[in-house]
Amino acid sequence: MSLDAIPTDALREPLPEALVDQPVERVQRDGVEYVLLGTAHVSRASVDAVNAMLAHERFDAVAIELCESRAQGMRDPDAFRQTDLFQVIRQGKAGMVAASLVLSSFQQRLADQYGIQPGAEMKAAMDGAEARGTPLWVVDRDVGTTLKRAWRSVGFWQRFGLLGGLLASVFDREDIAEHEIEKLKQSDLLESAFSDFASQSEPLYRSLIVERDAYMAARLREEAARSPTSEARRVLVVIGAGHLKGLAAQLRDGQGDPATTVATLAQTPPKARWPKWVAVGLVIAVFGLIAYAFHRNTALGTHVLMNWVLFTGGFAAVGALVAGGHPLSIAAAFVAAPIKPFRPGIPAGGISAMAEAWVRKPRVGDFETLRDQVGHWSGWWKNRVARTLLNFFLVSVGTLIGEYSAGIHILKSLL
Repeated sequence: MSLDAIPTDALREPLPEALVDQPVERVQRDGVEYVLLGTAHVSRASVDAVNAMLAHERFDAVAIELCESRAQGMRDPDAFRQTDLFQVIRQGKAGMVAASLVLSSFQQRLADQYGIQPGAEMKAAMDGAEARGTPLWVVDRDVGTTLKRAWRSVGFWQRFGLLGGLLASVFDREDIAEHEIEKLKQSDLLESAFSDFASQSEPLYRSLIVERDAYMAARLREEAARSPTSEARRVLVVIGAGHLKGLAAQLRDGQGDPATTVATLAQTPPKARWPKWVAVGLVIAVFGLIAYAFHRNTALGTHVLMNWVLFTGGFAAVGALVAGGHPLSIAAAFVAAPIKPFRPGIPAGGISAMAEAWVRKPRVGDFETLRDQVGHWSGWWKNRVARTLLNFFLVSVGTLIGEYSAGIHILKSLL
């Protein structure tokens, strides 16, 4: 950090101990000085650094590495109680909600070890800005958009690694040394949750880190441009230190219209069409074989049709059973899976999950303890909200396995 870049009023006092050796970058752009403070998202030292920076220097605005939904969740931790599980499932958001819970469990596991809540340094920045009457800017991309872009940026087989990284963060119960938490300053929380896979996958790293660097830089420039000329001349930016160098570079050198950059990076890439066509092709082939079997003789046709029902319905029901589903949700999975090709819209996993949520309506206590319970693998079966999401996932996987198994078995029956 260059002394020439530090404001004169800050130089009059010795640097607070909490800021010594903390990662800081100072960037001038369009008449605005951005003071970038790198943090670890679960670290007492980072909380102290944020408070010390706000006390030591004067800022016209404070920006934080949160999207609006995460910031709202931090302001009102009980807001999740208002979640309508039926709407989440109907709108196809169950996977994103489950992934967000897994990420929360990764943070919570660290927090449980050291008695500090995930994102405490962001909360300190929010509270500090409010106490001083300083405008607060929320500049990160929506976490759901980031997860979708990350998911769709990698190939079919790489997605197994992505899921593996998420699952590992739930099932790995090994304690993490506190000095290792400080090493999180060299990476991003999302990247850390996906283990080493993120650093080995260029598309995934780009979605989780590089794109967000560009997005946050554009959002900072947008907010600064909206402020009156006399305001927002010095902005404190509290970010995970894994973004520090990239964001500083984007602020210094980024070109183009910020609004265009934000709009482009906020879009969700379209789904790849080939998996859908492969699935449709498989179903058409299977029913073509069933029709051929009936053409040969009724008994053979009945036999292969029963195979389709038993394999698809059976594996889906097993998925619901493994998820600890109610008998009604297990039955719903068994009935919905075989007729999936004739019933476009909500998948079998969605129908089974809605049946589970209807029979075992989540209680207030389930929402209150959700983030804590999903921090341990057994909590996914104990908590009614988590179990409903687990039901959705396992029934969907079971249905897919059942379809391929039925197709193979039917083909063998006709040979």
